[in-house]
Amino acid sequence: MAEEKVTAIIVGAGPAGSTAAYILAKEGHDVVLVERGTTPGCKNMYGGRMYSHALNRIIPGFWEEAPVQRPIARETVTFLSGARSVSMSCQNTDWTAGPYHSFTLLRADFDAWLAGKAEEAGALLACGIRVDELLTDGGKVIGIRADEDEMLADVVIAADGVNSILAQKAGWAKMFSPHQVATGVKQIIELPEETISRRFQVADNDGAAQLFVGDCSNGMMGGGFLYTNKNSISLGLVINVGELRRSQVKLPDIVEDFKNNPHIAPLIEGGEVAEYSAHLVPEAGLAMMPRLYGDGMIVAGDAAGFVLNLGYTVRGMDFAIASGEAAARTVIEARERNDFSERQLGRYMDFLKQGFVLRDLEAYQKMPQFLETERMYKAYPEFVTGLAGKLFTVDGRPHVPLLRMVMDQMKESGISLVQLAKDGWKGTRSL
Repeated sequence: MAEEKVTAIIVGAGPAGSTAAYILAKEGHDVVLVERGTTPGCKNMYGGRMYSHALNRIIPGFWEEAPVQRPIARETVTFLSGARSVSMSCQNTDWTAGPYHSFTLLRADFDAWLAGKAEEAGALLACGIRVDELLTDGGKVIGIRADEDEMLADVVIAADGVNSILAQKAGWAKMFSPHQVATGVKQIIELPEETISRRFQVADNDGAAQLFVGDCSNGMMGGGFLYTNKNSISLGLVINVGELRRSQVKLPDIVEDFKNNPHIAPLIEGGEVAEYSAHLVPEAGLAMMPRLYGDGMIVAGDAAGFVLNLGYTVRGMDFAIASGEAAARTVIEARERNDFSERQLGRYMDFLKQGFVLRDLEAYQKMPQFLETERMYKAYPEFVTGLAGKLFTVDGRPHVPLLRMVMDQMKESGISLVQLAKDGWKGTRSL
């Protein structure tokens, strides 16, 4: 067994792992950042946007050097049903006045930059390495095994993604059920910068974010997304794995139908697909969170299930960065006390609670159950778009009172007053 030992081995050079490596190395600790891909970010995928607050606290004004794409100035949520669509948009120039609220990103560029910051701070980045096993001694994690090589550390930080092999190896995580995760698929579609700004009605280098619900997921639990980059659009779908299995519908077919939807096609017209990717997305919140710490190990980022989907916002990267910071702060305290026991590493939970990670996950812990409501993806989009169609149609027919119009549309969409009341109450309690 190797005799040299470092303070921390971090597995996974995504936002959580690289943030932890950066903070620890900056504080003078010996850190090894291990990445399975040939370069950081080469295999990582997400929708397309990152909220800025978490990283800005760690690297103030990071956007001055980071390879960000566009700051988001316009938010839109769109209901799709057949030939009709209804959108609710919000544009706020404060979001792009600095400090910036959120950015679109391309993970291959951004993850490589963040891992590079960790290297600059003194971390050792080792790519192309698959971690096969955890090394343990009396139940305590003391390092990792990669092929025939062994590395020792005071602490191992598992930041190895939603299907965390290390958390499973430690016996801390069970294999998730199909209904706890979704499959995210995305295409990068290249378009001229000026065309993107004009089509999405944003000024200069500002960007737009748009979420879709309804026909885009074939009535299944899920939705679509669109984010504007400098010279491309990130377009994709996120659909519950359990629903996909039951429907037997091929995901590539749903993606093509989405792209050809008359409400989507004009937005990407003339674009060339430059990239196609897919990955799993944790969606059950606290219900799928594994054990987060123990003797010699901490779990962070997607590996810990730290993703929050509220329907109108989807957050993952800010949770990953904040949990990476919390993991690093925990290790720094443990190193000062020379105590890497489960009791001491339990400080991780305190750091998570002091920030927003556990606070927000606990506040919205009922949201995953609410989003399982089947009517959210067919009946309600049909109701919203159908009612709007009636409101804006002028054809010479006799006037229909608004209440009667609403009741008629509810009946056409298959929604009862009792269901509406129950769903409204459930949704209000979830938020």
